[in-house]
Amino acid sequence: MTTAVLLIDMQNGFLEAQGSLPSQGAVLPNVAGVIAENAALLETARELTLPIIYTRHVFRSNFVDIPATTLKKWRMDPPPLIRGSWDAEIHEKLRPTADDVVIDKSRFDAFLYTDLETVLRAMRVDRLLVTGVVTSICVESTVRSGQQRDFDMLVASDCTSAPDQFQQPALDIMAHAFAEVGTWRELIADRAEPFVALS
Repeated sequence: MTTAVLLIDMQNGFLEAQGSLPSQGAVLPNVAGVIAENAALLETARELTLPIIYTRHVFRSNFVDIPATTLKKWRMDPPPLIRGSWDAEIHEKLRPTADDVVIDKSRFDAFLYTDLETVLRAMRVDRLLVTGVVTSICVESTVRSGQQRDFDMLVASDCTSAPDQFQQPALDIMAHAFAEVGTWRELIADRAEPFVALS
């Protein structure tokens, strides 16, 4: 199998105190630890020459592409995750390199209305090691969608974050039906088949 790392929405708007979501009270737990584990995973993935794919949850400045339900639930001051803004950019400790792929999305599911599946098929990827935020929303939505598209899904529990009441239930339901869940080191070390990088 060819494995890629998929980082979901590790953006300033979710992770930094001045970001649009934390500044409105949507503060995620253990952000510093999750960033550090993602950084360590990225370092290992680059050593193994695994493909690395990032998603960014972004909207146009007039919010014409935001779901109506999201518009009702999110506060728009400050405007969240505007395409091209500091808020929408990947956190500086996890910045993509020129060889990485960045997929912009406007829905929780990173496969929906994007070219993510096209990119993965072209790269001959059939296994995804998924990290990111929010575990119970965009991570879980993407994992379910990937599993339904016949990708082998892995979720790095120590590289994800959600409010405490949702974190473990989300990991449990993904482990029950949609993915293998563990720390990123366990998922890499315990594979029956070795990770295969693109040549």
